[in-house]
Amino acid sequence: MPKINILDKHTAELIAAGEVVERPSSAIKELCENAIDAGATKITVEIQHGGITYMRVTDNGCGIEREDVRKAFLRHATSKVKTADDLNAIGTLGFRGEALASVCAVAKVELITKSENEDSGTSYIIEGGEEISFEDTGCPNGTTIIVRDLFYNVPARMKFLKKDVAEGNSVATVMEKIALSHPETAFTFIRDGKRIINTQGDGKLLSAIYSVMGKEFAKELIPLSYSVDNIRAEGYICKPLNAKATRNMQNFFLNGRYIKSRTAAAAIEEAYKGSVMVGKFPACVINIQMDLSTYDVNVHPSKMEVRFVNERPLFDCIYHGVKTALLKGDSAKELFLNSHTNTVNNTFEFIQRTETRSDLPKTDSLPGFDNTESKIEDEPIIFIPKKSELFAPQPTEQKPYVLRDSFKADADEKTAFDNPYHISKGSVEKPLPQDGKKDEPQKEPVISEEPQKDIKSIVSEPGLKIIGEVFDTYIIIQKGDNEIIIVDKHAAHERIIYEKLKKEREAFAQILLEPVIINLSAEQYSAVTDNLELLDKSGYETEDFGNGKVIVRSAPQYLNEDDIQDSIYEIASYLAENKNRTLSERADEILHTTACKAAIKGGNKTTMPEITRLVEMLIANPEIKYCPHGRPITTVIKRRELEKSFGRIQ
Repeated sequence: MPKINILDKHTAELIAAGEVVERPSSAIKELCENAIDAGATKITVEIQHGGITYMRVTDNGCGIEREDVRKAFLRHATSKVKTADDLNAIGTLGFRGEALASVCAVAKVELITKSENEDSGTSYIIEGGEEISFEDTGCPNGTTIIVRDLFYNVPARMKFLKKDVAEGNSVATVMEKIALSHPETAFTFIRDGKRIINTQGDGKLLSAIYSVMGKEFAKELIPLSYSVDNIRAEGYICKPLNAKATRNMQNFFLNGRYIKSRTAAAAIEEAYKGSVMVGKFPACVINIQMDLSTYDVNVHPSKMEVRFVNERPLFDCIYHGVKTALLKGDSAKELFLNSHTNTVNNTFEFIQRTETRSDLPKTDSLPGFDNTESKIEDEPIIFIPKKSELFAPQPTEQKPYVLRDSFKADADEKTAFDNPYHISKGSVEKPLPQDGKKDEPQKEPVISEEPQKDIKSIVSEPGLKIIGEVFDTYIIIQKGDNEIIIVDKHAAHERIIYEKLKKEREAFAQILLEPVIINLSAEQYSAVTDNLELLDKSGYETEDFGNGKVIVRSAPQYLNEDDIQDSIYEIASYLAENKNRTLSERADEILHTTACKAAIKGGNKTTMPEITRLVEMLIANPEIKYCPHGRPITTVIKRRELEKSFGRIQ
């Protein structure tokens, strides 16, 4: 067995520092938390080159008294914990006594501080854990910490740092979370000489949201305030129609501490279930207030993970709080009256998991629903649908369409699927010249009554009929007397658009009458600005608009404004998380996302002519079998399988 050695103090400190300081953003987080604990009302953070070469955190807090300056840099030295019992109710952000010790072990640190009862301040310089100087200096009350050359003495860790832009984005993300968690503190974040974040510190959460996440995000929020079982949730949630393509805009804070909680995320998404489209995620800024003894933050050195004694009360508080906020806000009317949703199914799906109240007063201000202003009680007041209006008489069911006969309609009766790429009237798609021939006037392709001989299509089979669709998602086709073909309409349309984009790309871009301005997180913003040329070649003419915003001037022509925003959000998240992907892989994913957003959605109503047109497009492209993400487009059920399931045959 190899001989066991006891590590020297310096080596042990370098290893321990790696648990707390992984990158510049880790150091900034620890230093800002210490400033908040010191009672600072103004905190300024400045970085250069992503924070690798220079970081400065200045606050106007209580400062550190001269006799405690050296102690502050010793490991496990803290003013916030004295005994083991204190760990059962930790109310401060920093408490381990590892922040300054870890930072000074792997960087060159200069501390300038002064407490209110001292006449002069103290300057202390320490590099790699070794003291360089300790002297008096003139300075205002508070503390300034300057960190230079992070990991200068640990080359092994230095090589794992990312580029300056990526590290700077990580710091910006940390600053966004801290600024949102403490709206009572004025934060200023300066990156390479440019002011990125500047909050007012007026104690208003909406003001902090406006400064950090932008005007467009802030103006579409619904206030949330709810309490149950000694747990209180306060903050803002987005309207269902403004749900995002990723979870990046979900922010949860526990007693002012930013946390990652699967329980909280599951609760808010369950509350929105039936209100937002599949694949969309609610955005939120929610501060949860709980008794300090009901959770433990002493789980990991980064203090991002929290262990709860009982997670159920937390889930219930957020779930019912979000439900109540949704039903009190304008979004409730949008939810129930949106003609593009399945009203009956979504209404009951929205209400199914919430306890109903039999004592609700009725009003006629909103037909079919109780519009009385709800109050925050033990259980939320909800809207009760009136059956008589929800179950209005439906149009008589149409007879099954025979595919061949379904295309005898006039051009005036054609639907969006006849022109799935939204080519304007008067302009006709022209195929590329072949065999060296010059361009010739092309006629608009017309699907004949009889199937073309060179297409091996299911239409040519005898007795093929489109029966309709089920669940507003799957098209049912009867093939002869022995098979049923089921088509996933979203997957089919998505693949058709994807193949078209691959061939045309920029040809299908259109200039927008009103450019779309999109506010992104720091990492998303950097990813988009680093791939502007790639986006342009994919049909999105995008420019840097500054301060975390990009402006889209043109986009694939079958995307509406909401689709454009969702596409850019999703593309930005992918580019941020997959920076090492090849150019072709990134380009392909952009096309995937565009096709997915442009395609008809499962759950949306589709008319029979539209269904028929979509099937005909599949027939014209027999090689299409899977959607761009690999899911099958069609499946076949044999008559024998049905008869066996009903016991008709053995």
